[in-house]
Amino acid sequence: MTAQSAFIYDDAFSHHVLRQDHPMRPIRLRYTYELLDSYGAFKDSGQLVKPRPATEEEVSAFHTSDYIQAVRMLSSGMYLPSSAQYGFSAMGDNPVFPGMFEASLLSTGGTMVAAEMVAQGKVKAAFNISGGLHHAMADRASGFCVFNDPVVAIKYLMKQGMKVAYVDIDAHHGDGVQAAFYDTDQVLTISTHESGRFLFPGTGFVDEAGTGKGRGYSVNVPLFPYTGDDAYLWAFRETVVPLIKAFKPDILFTQLGIDTHARDPITHLQLTSRAFTEAVQEFASLGLPWIATGGGGYDVMAVARCWALAYGIMAGREWSQDIPEAYTSRYGITNLRDPDVNPPAKELHDQIESHAQVTVEEIKKLFFPIHKVD
Repeated sequence: MTAQSAFIYDDAFSHHVLRQDHPMRPIRLRYTYELLDSYGAFKDSGQLVKPRPATEEEVSAFHTSDYIQAVRMLSSGMYLPSSAQYGFSAMGDNPVFPGMFEASLLSTGGTMVAAEMVAQGKVKAAFNISGGLHHAMADRASGFCVFNDPVVAIKYLMKQGMKVAYVDIDAHHGDGVQAAFYDTDQVLTISTHESGRFLFPGTGFVDEAGTGKGRGYSVNVPLFPYTGDDAYLWAFRETVVPLIKAFKPDILFTQLGIDTHARDPITHLQLTSRAFTEAVQEFASLGLPWIATGGGGYDVMAVARCWALAYGIMAGREWSQDIPEAYTSRYGITNLRDPDVNPPAKELHDQIESHAQVTVEEIKKLFFPIHKVD
């Protein structure tokens, strides 16, 4: 009998520091694991599975050999005058840090373990919270991402002859994954995100629709800043869900970035745990073999709470609203789910609604005929 779920984790995921003032804090991964453990997530359901480092051969399915070598050399402390060419700079988004190469291989390997377990039918769903590093390009780091684990894992799935629907609900456009599969009809990439008019990486517009055989298989749902739960869920259900169903993938691969959260310090969307979990429940309801990764999220306790909720859905469990005392006494948070947030002022509300409606109409006009969505 196939097990329900697997949670990929090792405390080594959380040991490195990109830079003391950097918003990406790997300690959030440990906070998520500890929260789930406090609920007994790994005693009664699911499996706690150790990652392995990805091999260089696996990583080279997407990344260039020059780039892989540069990451290795920089990680070991060697000086490379061309480091900026590969996207690295001391005070930029992608600083070099000790052990960067090993940490990046382990994160990617965690996603490979998830992909292997799901593809081989060992579990129905697997979650690597350390993954989802969707901005990395073939030959450079970008947006806090060194190796693009979703692309590497999807390349593996394609070799198994599988069609993959990749759905990215991070606040930032999944540009690296889109770029990797822009010309194929074997991978449907869908990204819901704050519009590139307002947020890094400045891409992800509706007209970025793919090329050649991939025309119509790259879908973007850009949203207005301060979009909240109701507008988000309406756009999601009007576009994402019917397109996945029409594509009929063998495997669903989701990037569950939670920098969409209203408390996130570097983005502007206003989602709460309600919209996030309802989107994750929509994924679960599809009944597909399911690989999930983490992604962005810079309010560390919002990350821990929402990813714990997501894994509960994957494992078929519902956690209580009251966080267990052992965790509360350590970290000071008491409630798992968010309260509702106040709606925006009418003028902003109208802008959000209008933008969502126009975006959805454009998507339906461009993509629904290609995929024969009723």
